[in-house]
Amino acid sequence: MFVARVTGSVVSTLKVPSMTGQKLLTVEPLRIDPEKHDRLLGTGRTFVAVDLIGVGADELVLIVQGSSARMTDETAKLPVDAAIIGLVNQLSAYGHEIISAGGTEK
Repeated sequence: MFVARVTGSVVSTLKVPSMTGQKLLTVEPLRIDPEKHDRLLGTGRTFVAVDLIGVGADELVLIVQGSSARMTDETAKLPVDAAIIGLVNQLSAYGHEIISAGGTEK
């Protein structure tokens, strides 16, 4: 599981029938600043993830990948490798509050 920022959306008009109606978003995984430990930095990588909770652009989310992405009732029979399973409201690490309650970045 990892934290990511929603960076965009994907529209696919031709896909396998089981994916019809699934919202696809692009996400960039984030990591804690290795020097100051007080903020999140982008990794420069992009993933496409199925949105299971209804998030929007620029929100911080929890992502699962691989077989974990298919362990929900909604994705059990879908050909997905990444799923958005949570919205980040608060994040603390190394004694720093990086995301305050309510999802605001410090």
